[in-house]
Amino acid sequence: MIGLDAVLNVVWTIVKTVLMLGVMIFFHELGHFITAKLSGIKVNEFALGMGPKIFGKKKGDTQYSLRLLPVGGFVAMEGEDAESDDENSYMKKPKWKRAIVLVAGATMNIILGLIILGGLTCSSELIGTRVIAGFKEGATSNAVLQQNDEIKKINGHRVGIDNDIVFELVRDEDGMVDFTVVRDGETIELKEVPFQMTTAEDGTRAITLDFSVYGEEKSFFGVVKHAFAWTGSVIKTVWVSLVELITGKYSISELSGPVGVATAVSQASSYGWDSLFLLVAYITINLGVFNLLPFPALDGGKLALLVVELIRGKPLDPKYEGYINLAGLAVLFGLMIVVTVSDVIKLF
Repeated sequence: MIGLDAVLNVVWTIVKTVLMLGVMIFFHELGHFITAKLSGIKVNEFALGMGPKIFGKKKGDTQYSLRLLPVGGFVAMEGEDAESDDENSYMKKPKWKRAIVLVAGATMNIILGLIILGGLTCSSELIGTRVIAGFKEGATSNAVLQQNDEIKKINGHRVGIDNDIVFELVRDEDGMVDFTVVRDGETIELKEVPFQMTTAEDGTRAITLDFSVYGEEKSFFGVVKHAFAWTGSVIKTVWVSLVELITGKYSISELSGPVGVATAVSQASSYGWDSLFLLVAYITINLGVFNLLPFPALDGGKLALLVVELIRGKPLDPKYEGYINLAGLAVLFGLMIVVTVSDVIKLF
């Protein structure tokens, strides 16, 4: 029999997940909304949630709505999905304005991530660097690496901040890592630095990070610089992971849907608010980058159709554009089902 505490914990996890995703979606749609308004595009509805409307208020030409299902949201612009004679419709505006509106949603997701990472940097005692401070007990990498080595590259990939060190080491598969470091003012190449590997229950192997890096005192400009660098590092992480997913290094079973996100939220919450906010930052930046992919139904797909329009000198027939977006939605929906089933299976 499941105890009351367990039930309440599940409910609270669901609430936190819904709120977290709701904030991300709100920022995304707010980006579209603000830039559409600034571009003079008529916005018929700005809605948070999907399904039947439970609350609505009209101000000017726009209906502001809260809908029943707390997932998703949308900005309905005049003439976006159908022909319109309104001079303020989406299709009547210059291509560069429409491009800005399309990109604005993903940009707001990334800005949200930047703000969160800036807050986490502010809350930390020190700002991490790329300089090795010392080695943990039982370390093996100190056979080649030395204290005060400044790490420039790992396995040929540039290291900008401490977060890049962790990401590049996690990607390594054999525990023999190539480093480029600055030692005593001289740049040197260190081949096959040995690290211990651990094997998880599912058979995956991961490297053991056996050294720490120095931290530096915080300053206003230091915090800002690190927040931007951290955001760029996360964006790079997302792109690299997507490429490796497409090339087959990772399988679809390693993706996470709503159930997986809820599980991650529960785990992150158990480690404290900093871990939860870090997870939110990663997910919202991931959402922003993913939305810019040139895939039908995504903002990046619509941007690609805008490029096609620029090349052709005229827009694609709305009927065919609708077919393309519908096909994209079907694929995304099918992928969501597969990923969700995979998430559920992982729970047992």
